[in-house]
Amino acid sequence: MKKSILIIGGGFGLSWSIARLFSKEGMDVSIASRNIEKYANLDSEIKLNLYNCDASIIEDVNKLFENIDKNTGTPDLVVYNPSARVRGPIGELNPNEVKKALEITSFGGFLVAQEAAKRMMKRGSGSIFFTGATAGVKGFPNSSVFAMGKFALRGLAQSLARELHPKNIHIGHFVIDGGISKSKYFGNNNNENDGLLDPDEIAKTYLNFYKQNKSAWSWEIEIRPWVEKF
Repeated sequence: MKKSILIIGGGFGLSWSIARLFSKEGMDVSIASRNIEKYANLDSEIKLNLYNCDASIIEDVNKLFENIDKNTGTPDLVVYNPSARVRGPIGELNPNEVKKALEITSFGGFLVAQEAAKRMMKRGSGSIFFTGATAGVKGFPNSSVFAMGKFALRGLAQSLARELHPKNIHIGHFVIDGGISKSKYFGNNNNENDGLLDPDEIAKTYLNFYKQNKSAWSWEIEIRPWVEKF
Protein backbone atom coordinates (compact mmCIF):
# COMPACT_ATOMS: atom_id res chain seq x y z
CA MET A 1 0.00 0.00 0.00
CA LYS A 2 1.27 3.49 -0.85
CA LYS A 3 2.67 5.36 2.14
CA SER A 4 1.27 8.78 3.03
CA ILE A 5 2.24 12.00 4.77
CA LEU A 6 -0.04 14.61 6.36
CA ILE A 7 1.44 18.11 6.74
CA ILE A 8 -0.37 20.47 9.09
CA GLY A 9 0.22 24.12 8.23
CA GLY A 10 0.40 25.01 4.56
CA GLY A 11 2.99 27.49 3.39
CA PHE A 12 5.43 28.05 0.54
CA GLY A 13 8.50 27.53 2.70
CA LEU A 14 9.12 24.41 4.75
CA SER A 15 5.71 22.77 4.29
CA TRP A 16 5.94 23.00 0.52
CA SER A 17 9.53 21.72 0.46
CA ILE A 18 8.56 18.73 2.60
CA ALA A 19 5.56 18.04 0.37
CA ARG A 20 7.63 18.04 -2.82
CA LEU A 21 10.44 15.90 -1.42
CA PHE A 22 8.22 13.25 0.13
CA SER A 23 6.14 13.14 -3.03
CA LYS A 24 9.32 12.34 -4.97
CA GLU A 25 9.83 9.51 -2.49
CA GLY A 26 6.53 8.05 -3.71
CA MET A 27 4.31 9.10 -0.81
CA ASP A 28 0.73 10.35 -1.02
CA VAL A 29 0.79 13.98 0.22
CA SER A 30 -1.99 15.73 2.17
CA ILE A 31 -1.78 19.32 3.41
CA ALA A 32 -4.12 20.89 5.97
CA SER A 33 -4.24 24.63 6.59
CA ARG A 34 -6.54 27.44 7.71
CA ASN A 35 -6.06 28.99 4.26
CA ILE A 36 -5.72 26.12 1.82
CA GLU A 37 -7.16 28.20 -1.03
CA LYS A 38 -3.68 29.53 -1.78
CA TYR A 39 -2.85 26.11 -3.22
CA ALA A 40 -6.00 25.86 -5.34
CA ASN A 41 -4.59 27.31 -8.56
CA LEU A 42 -1.01 26.24 -8.05
CA ASP A 43 0.46 24.62 -11.13
CA SER A 44 2.23 21.90 -9.22
CA GLU A 45 4.22 18.91 -10.32
CA ILE A 46 2.77 16.89 -7.46
CA LYS A 47 -0.72 15.73 -6.59
CA LEU A 48 -2.01 17.17 -3.32
CA ASN A 49 -4.93 16.28 -1.09
CA LEU A 50 -6.02 19.61 0.43
CA TYR A 51 -7.99 20.12 3.65
CA ASN A 52 -9.19 23.24 5.42
CA CYS A 53 -8.37 22.96 9.12
CA ASP A 54 -7.62 25.24 12.05
CA ALA A 55 -5.44 22.95 14.13
CA SER A 56 -6.24 24.87 17.32
CA ILE A 57 -9.93 23.88 17.08
CA ILE A 58 -10.88 20.44 18.39
CA GLU A 59 -13.73 19.91 15.94
CA ASP A 60 -11.58 20.89 12.94
CA VAL A 61 -8.87 18.37 13.85
CA ASN A 62 -11.40 15.59 14.46
CA LYS A 63 -13.03 16.28 11.09
CA LEU A 64 -9.64 16.39 9.35
CA PHE A 65 -8.66 12.93 10.55
CA GLU A 66 -12.10 11.52 9.76
CA ASN A 67 -11.62 12.75 6.18
CA ILE A 68 -8.10 11.36 6.08
CA ASP A 69 -9.47 7.99 7.24
CA LYS A 70 -11.85 7.94 4.28
CA ASN A 71 -9.46 9.21 1.63
CA THR A 72 -5.96 7.89 2.32
CA GLY A 73 -6.08 6.02 5.62
CA THR A 74 -3.84 6.52 8.63
CA PRO A 75 -0.79 8.56 7.60
CA ASP A 76 2.65 7.02 7.92
CA LEU A 77 4.02 10.44 8.85
CA VAL A 78 2.32 13.51 10.34
CA VAL A 79 4.23 16.81 10.44
CA TYR A 80 3.03 19.66 12.66
CA ASN A 81 4.33 23.06 11.48
CA PRO A 82 1.96 25.84 12.76
CA SER A 83 3.05 28.47 15.25
CA ALA A 84 2.05 32.00 16.23
CA ARG A 85 4.02 34.92 17.68
CA VAL A 86 2.86 37.75 19.89
CA ARG A 87 5.76 40.08 20.62
CA GLY A 88 6.10 42.68 23.32
CA PRO A 89 6.84 43.39 27.00
CA ILE A 90 4.89 41.25 29.45
CA GLY A 91 2.90 44.23 30.74
CA GLU A 92 1.62 45.15 27.29
CA LEU A 93 0.49 41.79 25.93
CA ASN A 94 -3.16 41.17 25.08
CA PRO A 95 -4.26 38.03 26.99
CA ASN A 96 -6.70 37.00 24.26
CA GLU A 97 -3.99 37.17 21.61
CA VAL A 98 -1.67 35.23 23.90
CA LYS A 99 -4.28 32.50 24.41
CA LYS A 100 -4.83 32.12 20.67
CA ALA A 101 -1.09 31.98 19.98
CA LEU A 102 -0.63 29.20 22.52
CA GLU A 103 -3.58 27.30 21.09
CA ILE A 104 -1.97 27.39 17.63
CA THR A 105 1.62 26.68 18.63
CA SER A 106 1.19 23.97 21.25
CA PHE A 107 -2.42 22.96 21.92
CA GLY A 108 -2.91 22.30 18.21
CA GLY A 109 0.16 20.08 18.29
CA PHE A 110 -1.43 18.07 21.07
CA LEU A 111 -4.74 17.72 19.21
CA VAL A 112 -3.04 16.54 16.02
CA ALA A 113 -0.70 14.19 17.89
CA GLN A 114 -3.59 12.67 19.83
CA GLU A 115 -5.61 11.86 16.72
CA ALA A 116 -2.56 10.59 14.85
CA ALA A 117 -1.30 8.50 17.77
CA LYS A 118 -4.65 6.77 18.33
CA ARG A 119 -4.66 5.58 14.75
CA MET A 120 -0.95 4.71 14.60
CA MET A 121 -1.13 2.69 17.82
CA LYS A 122 -3.99 0.69 16.36
CA ARG A 123 -1.93 0.00 13.23
CA GLY A 124 1.31 -0.53 15.17
CA SER A 125 3.52 1.98 13.35
CA GLY A 126 3.93 5.61 12.34
CA SER A 127 5.90 8.83 12.78
CA ILE A 128 4.89 12.22 14.22
CA PHE A 129 7.20 15.21 13.73
CA PHE A 130 6.97 18.66 15.35
CA THR A 131 8.64 21.78 13.98
CA GLY A 132 10.13 23.66 16.90
CA ALA A 133 12.39 26.68 17.28
CA THR A 134 15.22 28.05 19.39
CA ALA A 135 12.49 29.59 21.58
CA GLY A 136 11.62 26.08 22.75
CA VAL A 137 15.07 25.76 24.30
CA LYS A 138 15.94 29.36 25.16
CA GLY A 139 13.51 32.20 25.89
CA PHE A 140 14.30 35.69 24.63
CA PRO A 141 13.22 39.15 25.92
CA ASN A 142 9.81 40.34 24.69
CA SER A 143 9.15 36.87 23.26
CA SER A 144 7.56 35.15 26.26
CA VAL A 145 4.51 33.98 24.30
CA PHE A 146 6.51 32.28 21.56
CA ALA A 147 8.75 30.71 24.20
CA MET A 148 5.75 29.37 26.14
CA GLY A 149 4.28 27.82 23.01
CA LYS A 150 7.49 26.27 21.77
CA PHE A 151 8.59 25.06 25.22
CA ALA A 152 5.22 23.31 25.53
CA LEU A 153 5.56 21.79 22.06
CA ARG A 154 9.03 20.48 22.90
CA GLY A 155 7.76 19.05 26.18
CA LEU A 156 4.96 17.31 24.32
CA ALA A 157 7.41 15.79 21.84
CA GLN A 158 9.83 14.63 24.53
CA SER A 159 7.07 13.01 26.57
CA LEU A 160 5.52 11.34 23.52
CA ALA A 161 8.89 9.97 22.44
CA ARG A 162 9.22 8.17 25.78
CA GLU A 163 5.62 6.99 25.62
CA LEU A 164 5.34 5.99 21.98
CA HIS A 165 8.79 4.85 20.83
CA PRO A 166 8.27 1.49 22.56
CA LYS A 167 5.03 1.22 20.56
CA ASN A 168 6.86 1.62 17.23
CA ILE A 169 5.80 5.25 16.71
CA HIS A 170 8.72 7.54 15.93
CA ILE A 171 8.54 11.06 17.42
CA GLY A 172 10.70 13.88 16.11
CA HIS A 173 11.24 17.44 17.32
CA PHE A 174 13.14 19.79 15.01
CA VAL A 175 14.75 22.86 16.58
CA ILE A 176 14.88 25.34 13.70
CA ASP A 177 17.44 27.94 14.78
CA GLY A 178 17.03 30.79 12.29
CA GLY A 179 14.75 32.25 9.66
CA ILE A 180 13.52 30.12 6.75
CA SER A 181 13.43 31.41 3.19
CA LYS A 182 10.75 30.54 0.64
CA SER A 183 11.21 27.48 -1.52
CA LYS A 184 13.39 27.87 -4.62
CA TYR A 185 10.38 26.52 -6.50
CA PHE A 186 8.84 29.98 -6.14
CA GLY A 187 11.79 31.89 -7.49
CA ASN A 188 13.70 32.29 -4.23
CA ASN A 189 17.32 33.08 -4.95
CA ASN A 190 18.49 32.64 -1.39
CA ASN A 191 22.21 33.25 -1.10
CA GLU A 192 23.93 30.90 1.34
CA ASN A 193 25.59 33.93 2.92
CA ASP A 194 22.38 35.70 3.94
CA GLY A 195 21.85 33.58 7.03
CA LEU A 196 18.47 32.09 6.08
CA LEU A 197 17.82 28.37 6.12
CA ASP A 198 16.98 26.80 2.78
CA PRO A 199 13.66 24.91 3.26
CA ASP A 200 14.61 22.35 0.62
CA GLU A 201 17.66 21.45 2.67
CA ILE A 202 15.65 21.31 5.91
CA ALA A 203 13.22 18.93 4.20
CA LYS A 204 16.11 16.55 3.48
CA THR A 205 16.79 16.40 7.23
CA TYR A 206 13.13 15.51 7.85
CA LEU A 207 13.40 12.73 5.27
CA ASN A 208 16.63 11.36 6.76
CA PHE A 209 15.05 11.47 10.22
CA TYR A 210 12.00 9.61 8.90
CA LYS A 211 14.25 6.91 7.44
CA GLN A 212 16.14 6.26 10.68
CA ASN A 213 16.31 2.62 11.67
CA LYS A 214 14.42 2.07 14.91
CA SER A 215 17.52 0.51 16.48
CA ALA A 216 18.94 4.05 16.55
CA TRP A 217 16.00 6.47 16.67
CA SER A 218 16.57 10.12 17.59
CA TRP A 219 13.79 12.24 19.06
CA GLU A 220 15.33 15.70 18.48
CA ILE A 221 17.71 17.50 16.15
CA GLU A 222 18.87 21.12 15.82
CA ILE A 223 19.16 22.79 12.42
CA ARG A 224 20.79 26.18 11.86
CA PRO A 225 22.64 28.11 9.14
CA TRP A 226 26.38 28.38 9.54
CA VAL A 227 26.22 32.06 10.61
CA GLU A 228 23.58 31.59 13.33
CA LYS A 229 24.79 32.14 16.91
CA PHE A 230 23.82 29.59 19.55
